[in-house]
Amino acid sequence: MTNLRELAESLNLSITTVSRALDGYSDVAEATRNRVRQAADAAGYRPNASARRLRRQRAEVVAVPLPIAAGRIGTPHLLDLLSGCAERLAQEQFNLMIAPVPKGESEIDICRRFVDGRRVDAILLVRTRRQDERVAFLQSRGVPFVTDGRTENPQPHPWLDGDGEDGFRRATERFIADGHGRIGHVAGNQDFFFAHARAAGWRGAMAAAGLPADLLAVGDLSEQGGFDATQALLAAQDPPTALLCTTDEMAIGALGALRAAGRSAAVVGHDNLPLGAFTHPSLSTMSMQGEALGHRVAELIIGAMAGRPAAELQDLRPVRFVDRESHLWPGKTNQGRETS
Repeated sequence: MTNLRELAESLNLSITTVSRALDGYSDVAEATRNRVRQAADAAGYRPNASARRLRRQRAEVVAVPLPIAAGRIGTPHLLDLLSGCAERLAQEQFNLMIAPVPKGESEIDICRRFVDGRRVDAILLVRTRRQDERVAFLQSRGVPFVTDGRTENPQPHPWLDGDGEDGFRRATERFIADGHGRIGHVAGNQDFFFAHARAAGWRGAMAAAGLPADLLAVGDLSEQGGFDATQALLAAQDPPTALLCTTDEMAIGALGALRAAGRSAAVVGHDNLPLGAFTHPSLSTMSMQGEALGHRVAELIIGAMAGRPAAELQDLRPVRFVDRESHLWPGKTNQGRETS
């Protein structure tokens, strides 16, 4: 197999020029880079990955710290996002590495280990908190990162997010237009930015309509959490006739609680999980608009690694409705449609 010196000699170029051309450096003319790559492919030359990383001072890794809960590493929605992100990063010679957070450790412990050991080039953070210590830590170390979700941290940072506050406000207004006056919110931990924003949308629409926002119950972001929170709401003296749930998993739990209690209510979730199409009734939901969102996250990460300003790397997407059956008054039917 041809080595680097032989490849350089065959092209009448210096070893340094050939090496930098293969590494994609912009100080080598594009025509030269293309000629070098074509010659390398024809000769079957493959750069030594370890040497290339040392030259670039890169690990060629983007890490995603993920807590493991109930034997699951993430929802289908999150795994689909990560799959698309990994696909796009691979085109730029980066690997996306899922880093499970061991029991007894925190995500910031994992971030510190990666940063101190210079084992990653960037980090993707998910399920952001309103005041997120992971964000503050990475900013203090000058490490490129992107968050799946916003924060209230004072220093701007790159993120992709759906406008959950607007989505839940509009969903609440739809319930009101359908004649509901007792609309409950099956809420997630309000330290999470997305859960807080979605609750704010529900609360704002209720206040604008002059309706009491007194039916809120917080649960774990799981089916069990939705089941328990719904049970608490059904125990109210004047229980809800409609439920807005922070996630589809919680909404599926809410449907279970309604069945167990022999009660009925309109239900809407968020995330558009595939399972929702097969619940009974089929689950009406919401999701972030846009195709190839995983690719978009990767583009933001690539921009962050290139040093682009954070203000240029913030992408807020509108939320669309996915109407099936569960948002209707019990007994009604629906063909199922998507609306913006």
